[in-house]
Amino acid sequence: MHKLIKNYKADVYFDELIDHEGNPRRSAQSLIQCLDSLAPDELEKRRLTAEATIQEMGISFTVYTDKGNIDRIWPFDIIPRTIDAQDWTIAETGLKQRLTALNRFINDLYNEQHCIKDGIIPEYIIKESKNFRPECVGMSPPYGVWAHICGTDLVRDETGQFYVLEDNLRVPSGVSYMLENRAITKRVLPELFERENIKPIDAYPAQLLETLAALSPRQIERPEIVVLTPGIYNSAYFEHAFLAQQMGVELVEGADLFVGDDDCVYTKTIYGPERVDVIYRRIDDMFLDPEVFDPESVLGVRGLMRAWKAGNVALANAPGAGVADDKVVYAYVPALIRYYLDEEPILPNVETFLCQNDDEREYVLQNLDKLVVKPANESGGYGMLVGPHSTKKEQQQFAELIQANPRNYIAQPTLKLSTAPALIAKDYLEPRHLDLRPSFCKAKRLT
Repeated sequence: MHKLIKNYKADVYFDELIDHEGNPRRSAQSLIQCLDSLAPDELEKRRLTAEATIQEMGISFTVYTDKGNIDRIWPFDIIPRTIDAQDWTIAETGLKQRLTALNRFINDLYNEQHCIKDGIIPEYIIKESKNFRPECVGMSPPYGVWAHICGTDLVRDETGQFYVLEDNLRVPSGVSYMLENRAITKRVLPELFERENIKPIDAYPAQLLETLAALSPRQIERPEIVVLTPGIYNSAYFEHAFLAQQMGVELVEGADLFVGDDDCVYTKTIYGPERVDVIYRRIDDMFLDPEVFDPESVLGVRGLMRAWKAGNVALANAPGAGVADDKVVYAYVPALIRYYLDEEPILPNVETFLCQNDDEREYVLQNLDKLVVKPANESGGYGMLVGPHSTKKEQQQFAELIQANPRNYIAQPTLKLSTAPALIAKDYLEPRHLDLRPSFCKAKRLT
């Protein structure tokens, strides 16, 4: 066996490459054979090629900090993660089940509210959610689907069991990096794709376009679709531009659109106004329409909600879908799956303590050094306390925050996240913890 693999140790975690005895996992055998065939200098050469490609293509993202915004080149490791097809089938089936239930939940929430009346989820949790939009009450988008595009974060524990870490239904991002990662991997490790039957992902932009086109309120052959971006300073602007380019649709900002007297949305062109049928919006709800939400917003389109409610334009994802992102609502998703689908959840949640409940709050406060504490409506890791890596001062600050607003916080135990090898030097691999964000889209009713 190649020294690169021979010296690699999986430790106490579930590793995606080898088991605890050092034997290759079934899904990693072709990868190991591929690495065995490459000398260290050749592997290093290919790593440098990958980095140069990322630089040349300008694949970047923005990190927001208290000291300002930092634009960074996308990090890429040349050793790909491999997932067994059987494991992926379980994950895929579980994600479809989850999104089906969440869409039914959102549609119910803004209409009959059977889930509240039947005691599945308390009403105050919804009313106090920062992502619940009273402006959407009474709306029912086509096919009852509010979240057309979803990115759910999955992790694996030390046994290899998949868990759902969180749901992202507001403005999920990250799919462009996955697509570019795959393209670069195929370029620098072509032998791997020759040896193994790897599930292709190239069709995602076409599937996304098909999803969006199916939402058009006008039954025409070529509906007008646009991607609405906050602009070049947004952290995911690369993705907005990438997806628009891949789908062959216009990338627009709020100032490029307007709502006419007929409550239809139009884009400004050199040939005059052109009606827009579908907007893939990459702007948070509160900035979508200054007529309804934040009156100071310059990112959205005045009157957009009127046009949407009139059925003259489709919005993906629909405003209000983010209520299912609430991390307190997350704790109820298994019950929601049972309620709407009469099925047991295929993918379990991570154990979650709700600080709004007295007993659970007391437990959390006494174990802040052992738990991960999250605010209910943040994403991307912002506003979290990772107990084992926190200071006493930070724990005290979070104790005060929790006591001041217990509804806004949940806590979870730290998991022994699975690992995958990363190339640290040209002849040395080290395990690194990782999670997974599958991206999928659906226009019509999920069954």
